This record gives sequence, C-alpha cells and structure tokens, in this order.
Amino acid sequence: QVQLVESGGGLVQSGGSLSVSCAASGRIIGNYPMGWFRQAPGKEREFVAATVWNGGPTDYADSVKGRFTISRDNAKNTVYLQMNSLKPEDTAVYYCAVRYGGTWSRREYMYDSWGQGTQVTVSS
Repeated sequence: QVQLVESGGGLVQSGGSLSVSCAASGRIIGNYPMGWFRQAPGKEREFVAATVWNGGPTDYADSVKGRFTISRDNAKNTVYLQMNSLKPEDTAVYYCAVRYGGTWSRREYMYDSWGQGTQVTVSS
C-alpha cells in the first residue's frame, strides 16, 4: 500500500501561482496513473488532472486546461501540480491519488489510494 502526502497548499491572490506536491512512500509509483482531484466547500470532489508516466499523456479538466500542469518525478516518487492564473473558483482542498494499473481516469472510484489533501485558497 502506498501512502500519499500532499503539500504546498496555501493562500494566493487571484492571478497568482502555486505548486502543490504529492510525495509517495511505501511503494514506487513508477508508471502508475496518478491523478489530482479537488473538493470545494459544499461541492462534490472533481477531477483536475491526471498523468500516466513522466513525459507521457496527460489529461485536464476543461476548467483548468491551459492554466494547470501536472508532472511527475519518478526519481523522487513525487507528482506535482503547477497552478497558474489562479481564480477564486479554484479554491478547494486538493487531493492526489494513485491507481495500481490500467490507465488514467477522471473517475475517482478508479483510484486505489488517496492523500489527505492540501488546502488551496485563492482570494479575489
């Protein structure tokens, strides 16, 4: 079982940038599909971005496409989410997740392990 720990969240002004990280331990995540999801207050958790392997295919929700970039460093067993041009509606708890096999998915039930989340707050 892999443990995932997100970090890097915080408060940023609208239009600013922030990078969040997801460090894995207990298992090498290697080429396992990794995803980022977020949950805003009073809303359901939603897909943000996913990747299969370093430099490989990526997928983004329409709401973040062109602003967010998912990447991974397999040597550090870590996945990143670079967020630029942040908007107040990006405010949420951001979660990373790993899927043990297959390809990436936008469906959260397809993922096997989750981190505890990190809060990102964008002020207007």
